[in-house]
Amino acid sequence: MVALIVGVLLMAFCAFACLPEGGLAWGSYVIDFLKGCVPVLAAFIGLISVFIGLADIKDKKEAKKEELAARKAEEASPEK
Repeated sequence: MVALIVGVLLMAFCAFACLPEGGLAWGSYVIDFLKGCVPVLAAFIGLISVFIGLADIKDKKEAKKEELAARKAEEASPEK
């Protein structure tokens, strides 16, 4: 409940701070921050995506090896 109240208060402050008249008029600063933040955020997300893709490829190779080992073990076991 406290987190909800704090969240609503912070969103209200953000709206107040960005108002051009009667507020703090920080709207242009917010836009400048977003312009600078977006390329860095895109690079960070891209880097994480590459790591996830590499881990996925590694997991698929591992699964293929395990499946091959299971087939070999099944073929080597004597039939009943």
